[in-house]
Amino acid sequence: MGSPKIHFNINNLSFNKIIVLVLLLSASINAQQIQRTEPPFWYAGMHNPELQIMFYGKNIAQNEISVSNGIVINNIQRTENPNYVFVTIDTKNIPASELVFSFSKNKKVAFTKKYSLKQRRENSAQRKSFDSSDMMYLLMPDRFANGNPNNDSDKLVTEKADKPLPNGRHGGDIDGIIKNLDYLEKLGVTALWTTPLCEDNDAVNSYHGYAQSDVYKIDPRYGTNEDYVRLSAELKKRNMKLVKDYVTNHWGAEHWMYKDLPTYDWVHQFPGYSQSNYRMTAQFDTNASAIDAKNCMDGWFVPSMPDLNQSNPLVLNYLTQNAIWWIEYADLDGFRVDTYSYNDKVGIAKWTKAITDEYPNFNIVGEVWMHDQAQMSYWQKDSPISAIQSYNSYLPSVMDFTLHDAFGNVFNEDNASWNDGMIKVYDNFTNDFLYANTDNLLTFVENHDTGRFNHIYKNDFKKYQMAMTLIATVRGIPQTYYGSEIGMAGDKGKGDADIRQDFPGGWAGDTNNAFSESGRTEEQNKFFDFTSKLFQWRKGKSVIHSGKMTHYIPENNVYVYFRYNDKETVMVVINNAAETKTFKTNRFQENIKNFKSGKDVLTGKAVDLKNEISLDGKSVLILELN
Repeated sequence: MGSPKIHFNINNLSFNKIIVLVLLLSASINAQQIQRTEPPFWYAGMHNPELQIMFYGKNIAQNEISVSNGIVINNIQRTENPNYVFVTIDTKNIPASELVFSFSKNKKVAFTKKYSLKQRRENSAQRKSFDSSDMMYLLMPDRFANGNPNNDSDKLVTEKADKPLPNGRHGGDIDGIIKNLDYLEKLGVTALWTTPLCEDNDAVNSYHGYAQSDVYKIDPRYGTNEDYVRLSAELKKRNMKLVKDYVTNHWGAEHWMYKDLPTYDWVHQFPGYSQSNYRMTAQFDTNASAIDAKNCMDGWFVPSMPDLNQSNPLVLNYLTQNAIWWIEYADLDGFRVDTYSYNDKVGIAKWTKAITDEYPNFNIVGEVWMHDQAQMSYWQKDSPISAIQSYNSYLPSVMDFTLHDAFGNVFNEDNASWNDGMIKVYDNFTNDFLYANTDNLLTFVENHDTGRFNHIYKNDFKKYQMAMTLIATVRGIPQTYYGSEIGMAGDKGKGDADIRQDFPGGWAGDTNNAFSESGRTEEQNKFFDFTSKLFQWRKGKSVIHSGKMTHYIPENNVYVYFRYNDKETVMVVINNAAETKTFKTNRFQENIKNFKSGKDVLTGKAVDLKNEISLDGKSVLILELN
């Protein structure tokens, strides 16, 4: 595309009008030469002073580049695609300021680009992240609440709103989340994890957000970048945290960079497409063939999601800076990283370390969907398992999928045997010695990819109580999934859309508004009230957040464990049998010690500890000992 041709008669124009036209012409030329600048701005005073800016535009690499303010350019990297140039500058000791990059040909400046170094928030580097004192709530924005019907469709994206379509766009957005933060606060939520909010321009099935097409832009059907910042600020007013779902492994096929790759190896090519074998064990299996390990890490998750090559330094740096930019810009409190163990394991460790070097207290939980504690431990920071291979992922937290596995059918197993019943839950914790930090495991009974608990257990409230009591009182960070707290279900056998249904009350015209006590049914209030009471109690209990745990081998399907520290002891009893069980308390003298009674957290009643305890079938008891 050539420069625009503007014809005018200088005799008929004032000097001021000429200046305006010159400026307009200059801006028009600049706009053509630079189509994108990423990161779009940066921050002064970062721990790592190096900043690599990507400039994108037609044949932009043909220019010589300089920058104002005495900034040192450490490197200018051009690739086989002349539409990209990567400029690395040193921002050490440079205050917040406006920089100007000049692009020259034949020693003449062809165009310029302003670039901002902004002031960071006070104490940004030491920001507190989510931890075991939190209850994390996962929601899918498109399915939670439609706060602004005007953005349900947008001319800049392909897929338009189609609420009747199960896998269509339903219109939930950031405004809908903000308008219902009081509901989350009352529930006991202290950290909010949303599935990805960045633009996903797939033609169909784009509502889940995992096939991102622009990682610097909030999808217009959810709102704007400014709306996302507002969500973060509104959460902080309530002492709640915002956790961003970050995807390092892949983008969507509609991503603008995939359509004009900076380098051939920006994504994994075989050449072309090859699907992952999904065998994550190949990442550490000493007997694995090289081809199997390659196909796990480098194969694509699905055909519509190009697999990013984290072993390419340009890709890795792009992803690292994008993650840090969002932390600073949106004042984030943590990441959940999608498909963490499918990444190049050396590259993803560098990415994780770079972020935690910048923010020492920042928590990142990785999706490591494995079914063996040793294999999951491999991916946690300072793991004694990965140390065998001298590997460290630097990933602070992993998701406790083996505990989730135990939840799959355990509450239907009324008659305990050697392998069935509560022994499954007990056995999960017997392997805690394999982890570097059990307090930093994310515990959950379900999420947006799994079967819904209330479907599996046919909305049995007592079984819901047992599951929630467990994740609320064992070690780790409990995570709940939107709607469970009102009894929402859904059959994964019918497809993912069924486990991602719209929250009742989130749309105008909904006859059931579960966001308010008066709008909920009696059954919904029963679920909500229990969940709220449990997690509101948990908020102030450091003995649960970081106390030690002693558990006892389940007998007759009754599981007893204690959480304790120097100041407090909590006794938890879960009777998974169908009938009432009575048991002697002297077996637990090691933890009961001189305590005579306990206060039932759920009912407020006193329970005598001197001789025996009776507990109804499929029931729980949480006792604060005194």
